[in-house]
Amino acid sequence: MALISACNVVKKVPTNKSLLTKNKLEINGKNINDENLTSLIVQQPNSSILGFKLRLHLYNLAKENTDSLFKAKYINNPKKYYHQSKWLSKKQVDRLGKSFWYSGIHTFLKKTGEPPVVLDTAKIKRSIKQLKAYHFNEGYFNTKTQYKVNYKNRFSEVDYKVTTGEPTFLDTVSRNIETPAIDSLYQLTQSKSLIKAGEQYKTLNFDTERARLTSYFKNHGVYYFQQENIDFVIDTTTKKAPVRINIYDREVKEGDSIKKKPHQIYRISEVNIYTIEKEAKNQKTFADSAITRRYNIYSNSKLRYRPRAITSAVFIQKDSLYSEEAKSLTLRSLSNLNIFYYPNIEYKEDSIGKLKVNIFLKSKDKFSFKANADFTHSNIQQFGISGSTSVSMRNIFRGAEILEIGLRGNIGSSKQFSNPEDSFFNVTEIGADLRLSFPRLFLPFKTTRIIPKRMFPTSYISAGFARQQNIGLDKENFTSIINYSWTPKKNTNFKFDLINVQYVKNVNVENYFNVYNSSYTRLNELAHIYNTIPLFYDEFGNLTKEAGGADGFMYSALNNQFPTLDPLGSDYRTIQGIKERKDRLTENNLIFASNLSYYRDSKTDFLDRQFYSFRGKVESAGNFLSLLSGVTKQKENPDGTKEIFGLQYSQYIKSEFEFIKHWDLKNNKIIAFRSFFGIAIPYGNSTSIPFSRSYFAGGTNDNRAWESYSLGPGSSGGLNDFNEANMKIALNAEYRFNFFGDLNGALFADCGNIWNVSDSETEETKIFSGLKSLESLALGSGIGFRYDFNFFLIRLDLGFKTYNPAQSESQKWFKEMRFDKSVLNIGINYPF
Repeated sequence: MALISACNVVKKVPTNKSLLTKNKLEINGKNINDENLTSLIVQQPNSSILGFKLRLHLYNLAKENTDSLFKAKYINNPKKYYHQSKWLSKKQVDRLGKSFWYSGIHTFLKKTGEPPVVLDTAKIKRSIKQLKAYHFNEGYFNTKTQYKVNYKNRFSEVDYKVTTGEPTFLDTVSRNIETPAIDSLYQLTQSKSLIKAGEQYKTLNFDTERARLTSYFKNHGVYYFQQENIDFVIDTTTKKAPVRINIYDREVKEGDSIKKKPHQIYRISEVNIYTIEKEAKNQKTFADSAITRRYNIYSNSKLRYRPRAITSAVFIQKDSLYSEEAKSLTLRSLSNLNIFYYPNIEYKEDSIGKLKVNIFLKSKDKFSFKANADFTHSNIQQFGISGSTSVSMRNIFRGAEILEIGLRGNIGSSKQFSNPEDSFFNVTEIGADLRLSFPRLFLPFKTTRIIPKRMFPTSYISAGFARQQNIGLDKENFTSIINYSWTPKKNTNFKFDLINVQYVKNVNVENYFNVYNSSYTRLNELAHIYNTIPLFYDEFGNLTKEAGGADGFMYSALNNQFPTLDPLGSDYRTIQGIKERKDRLTENNLIFASNLSYYRDSKTDFLDRQFYSFRGKVESAGNFLSLLSGVTKQKENPDGTKEIFGLQYSQYIKSEFEFIKHWDLKNNKIIAFRSFFGIAIPYGNSTSIPFSRSYFAGGTNDNRAWESYSLGPGSSGGLNDFNEANMKIALNAEYRFNFFGDLNGALFADCGNIWNVSDSETEETKIFSGLKSLESLALGSGIGFRYDFNFFLIRLDLGFKTYNPAQSESQKWFKEMRFDKSVLNIGINYPF
């Protein structure tokens, strides 16, 4: 079998050639596996999965010259051609040659597969040059390289050997700067130089220092400065190399000759801002203008904006030094206003040796309309179709504000809710939103000293209403938010909800036992043991769900109307727990909260595969309403709670922390890790957390061996239909790799659970009581398949219960790692 496999591998390797199977890199006598170094080798062997060259085998399955094969089978065989044309027309027979089975499948195999890597000595020599150049850039100027090819039958291995010798270190660092003004600036930043005596030579340090100096000069007034004006002279013939930094004057073309001129430090003489409301033939004709101390604003029609709305987004000021950074900040800030098309900034040298700045802004239309539709998938909906439409009104108060009015809707399919009519679309939602955004902090006092405009502060006020039908108890959701956000530095963001109000009203409470069927089942089983009131049963001898039977049984049981039910027994506590859970999940929630979120990541760009991100959030709810109820002297309810406007409000403190890290292993291999911790503690007016602010475990983006809401709390075994709690720990890890083409795979492990802590829950299996409770962390593992469509990714993950804390001690590990116990998750994009 191995021989057959080997023959298949070299099937398409020319007779006088060999298949490259392995590269070996040795540096100074040591074998090297570091991908940063091995990737310098130009020609790599065919890719493999666990040692099997899948893509090469697929390529070898493809037939060559399919047109010739088809002709030989049909066209050159008249009898066969005549027989086939009796069933199909001649035209259809001729088209068979281009069909999928004759041609398309082989094209697919070639495209998906990978041609054999035939040993190429020219590429070996290129690899030798790259290895030598790499070590030269690291300071090993006398590096020696060699290679040896080992042939075995039609296979070959290449051994690369590198001998670096001793590295070169930097000695004295001197400078030669032709323009005195540049020399003065250099002395101010010399202490931050990356070129220091005594350090090993690295080309990267010199390139970085050139870029750093160029940026420094261009941000301190030197408008015409370029990287080409900086040169480094290093003596590479000695182990201690002196360095001279040369900074030359700029070259200016005058007629047919090139002359040198000293660099000049420029200041801004004036800043002109031109707003263009509509295209005009003569842009020098201005219908309106506004002149301030630092800016001149002109418009070719009536000026639509208050001057402050525009100038607050401009970082270039009259009499300031020219700064490349100020230009970049201005472009970004003006773009963020979302009321202009792409801004354009030009600098012109004036007659007094300063720079005049012209900023051109073409206004977007005051009104815009957009609509979109999308297919959705979530923890609740297996399939959904959502749509939204909105109208935006820009610059509504002449301060670059944007008012958005939107409508949204959704229809979906869910297997998690009662569906007596057995309809596919059994979930609907419709909502409306109103949002007003400001390109500044919307506060009655100045905040520029606390949060300067270079942090791009924004504010928005929003209000929304949504009605959900057939989602749980059918909810009406009212929200209102006052939010502020700012970016203190790159890749760092703060968001602060001064007011975050949510009112959740359950409009179909009678449907409770249809939705939470597991609670009903347990209650019904107990009723068959203890119930003595026939009124609670239907004609089949079961508790009625909507006619008061289930509620009547609970009320009678908890009021000791059944003599055989022990008030101190476990069955009584079960009924009590079901009643408390029903009361909590059917009560309307008024949440008046404030929260602060912090986010930071290390991504350099969209293609960066090695990065980390951290997100933290702290939320407090109910304190303002508690103060208001005290001032207005609201009466306490029998259970000690208070109400505002006839509604009981929630009071809690909540915090969340999430850390994500990606390691790039090269060759389309990545290790991704996520950790999450969240806890919400009720106090004051609450003994539990509202359902909308609680945590659940399981699902497509969590522990994929359990369905959403089916894991926990603790080791209780997910007895309820929707299991939730107020504390959560989650750890996820994935090893991601490429199968072939756009098909990727992953091996994953998910660990985590939810618990109740410091709330009304009394069942010990659900409560987090210390480090020992970590024994109820659940572990799921599995394999995933992902197909990349470039603009989104479809994901299928198959999760297996590796450790189930709800099982007995002997059944926890590996007993459910079977396909009949697995969970298939379908998602869009990566889970983290």
